[in-house]
Amino acid sequence: MKSKSITIFALFAIAISSFAFASFNLSWQVDKSHSAINFSVRHFFTPVNGSFNDYKATINFNPENLEESNIDVAIQVSSIDTKNDRRNGHLKSADFFEAETWPNMTFKSDVIRSTGENEYVATGTLTIKDVSKDFELPFTLLGMGDHPMREGSKIAGISAETVIDRSEFGVGTGDWASDAVVGDKVTVNILLELNSRN
Repeated sequence: MKSKSITIFALFAIAISSFAFASFNLSWQVDKSHSAINFSVRHFFTPVNGSFNDYKATINFNPENLEESNIDVAIQVSSIDTKNDRRNGHLKSADFFEAETWPNMTFKSDVIRSTGENEYVATGTLTIKDVSKDFELPFTLLGMGDHPMREGSKIAGISAETVIDRSEFGVGTGDWASDAVVGDKVTVNILLELNSRN
């Protein structure tokens, strides 16, 4: 009888702990030293690579509690880096991003849903310059677990890849609106290492 009572108590404790994990949301901080927001766009026939080095992200994500999960990211346009100062300056100018007027690109999710094992889609609003559009960002949860170097903390990895049509957001005006020199399709690759704030 005593053994049976202990077993029931253990099952009850497991059920409570599982419910607790599902009911709260994990708030994450991006480890920028192990993260990157990269892009690639065609110049004539050859892809040119670049990155955005400065951004702020509020990420609340728990795969067991997607209803309360959300993503809010602001990328500083002036942090663009294509390994060429002249090109960087041109991209910040009114010909492209007009960074002084529109300093940030933002994405804010409304819903995050599961599409398969460790696969998710964040649906929300993407704003570049003065244009806001409905946008879906698919991403993969690379892993999540206890942080081996920070007691009581968790660590996770996320990767995402998407394609943005720059012409839909007015990035490229005048002679640069044409895709003859710079392609319309911009491939964006995101790699984030996350540390829990809890």
